[in-house]
Amino acid sequence: MKVRRVVTSHDGNGKAVVAIDEVSRDVVSFRPGATIANIWSTQGFPVDNSGTSDTAKEITATTRDGGTVFRVIEYAPGVTPRNHRTDSIDYAVVLSGEIDMELDDQVVTLRAGDVLVQRGTIHNWVNRYGAPCVIAFVLIDARPVEHDGRPLTAHG
Repeated sequence: MKVRRVVTSHDGNGKAVVAIDEVSRDVVSFRPGATIANIWSTQGFPVDNSGTSDTAKEITATTRDGGTVFRVIEYAPGVTPRNHRTDSIDYAVVLSGEIDMELDDQVVTLRAGDVLVQRGTIHNWVNRYGAPCVIAFVLIDARPVEHDGRPLTAHG
């Protein structure tokens, strides 16, 4: 998977510049059939836009405590299942292909152009189709969802 990322910054005179313009080199895979391009991350709210570090290199997990993660994931047909829940609110945009999102007792098919707001629910991504599905995700740290006064903890 090749994802071009363009990141802006400021030069020594405070002028807006492009700091990074490359095909993402922060590409990882934690399970067969899912390839992740980490694009950017932040720590704390409100976000601090100063500094010059490439924060994609600071992503070490699905989410980031007290921050955000921006990534693009390609799910190949037959991707290995990973039923999971995160302590985050996730904004997702399907860029290409189609994929099924399985919840406890429901399945929804998402296609190119669809958007999703994932609010701490247990879910699984299943590609039963003939082509890869590419989704852009922004994951924002959130408190664990509570049910009957008890937290539904992140796992998977």
